[in-house]
Amino acid sequence: MKHERTIFAPDPAPLSVGILVMAETNALSLAAAVDPMRAANRRAGETLFTWRFFASEGTAVPTTAGFEVAATPLTDRAEMDVLMIVAGFRLIEQATPALLACLRRLAPRLGAMVGIDGGSWFLALAGLLDGHAATVHWEDLETFAGRFPRVDVRRDRYVVSGRMVTTGGAAPCLDMMLDLIRARHGAELALRVAGAFLYEPVHGPAVPQQAVPAARLARSDPALGQAIAIMEGAVEEPPPIAAIARRVGLSQRRLEMLFADHLGTSPARFYRDLRLDEARRMITDTQLPLQEVALRCGFSGQAAFARAFRARFAVTASSLRRRR
Repeated sequence: MKHERTIFAPDPAPLSVGILVMAETNALSLAAAVDPMRAANRRAGETLFTWRFFASEGTAVPTTAGFEVAATPLTDRAEMDVLMIVAGFRLIEQATPALLACLRRLAPRLGAMVGIDGGSWFLALAGLLDGHAATVHWEDLETFAGRFPRVDVRRDRYVVSGRMVTTGGAAPCLDMMLDLIRARHGAELALRVAGAFLYEPVHGPAVPQQAVPAARLARSDPALGQAIAIMEGAVEEPPPIAAIARRVGLSQRRLEMLFADHLGTSPARFYRDLRLDEARRMITDTQLPLQEVALRCGFSGQAAFARAFRARFAVTASSLRRRR
């Protein structure tokens, strides 16, 4: 049986990385891809990684932070071992037929293609994720899964599936890059690179993405972290707070005290705001009818949803949809 060579294997040879920066990319996601390579080279005292920035068109790519990245137009003749696609917004608009065709031509001769944050969309739109497991930022998971039924969409922080690698955002990208350094050059160098950023990796790749980063809370009080994870996993059919308390082995009163001490709010208020935040995302990022949004966020009636939404955001759901 033939096994595909993976970039996640010991290899002292320098890895040549092309970084396709799409317009309105999140600067933190871009840094999470590039800076670990720079730090690895510096800590090792030799060139372990080289990289070059590419653009789908033009020679300067604007980021969401307001600065531009100087880049070379991408062609299928570009020399590299790996192509990383870093993207944030306006994904469909930028996925031109010419770019997708270029990605398809590049794919067979690369050791890996990596979709970072919104970069997974470009791999999927090019058909390169068909038959693979993949992830994308948690805000897009449902839409992504519906759009690409031939992709095994997972909520994991990052996914390595053969030569296709996808990450859910900036922090998972940093975790993935540290794992890449560890696999190619050893755990000691990966720890020194993490130490350079004062970063303590606490998640494995298969840990589900969370809308609320509760890892630190979970370390200080595991029951609180478990309660938040239950809430995030049951937005559509929210269980009573008493039931959540029983599932984490606490009384309702004790759970209320934990939320008050650590988050300054009640579990009921926290849970409602979590569901309303998801509703606002659906209103701005999808075409779902408002009644469907209300149901998917655990509100049995449109009137109750409308009141809660306006109280939280000082705007009605319908007016927010019109603005969009």
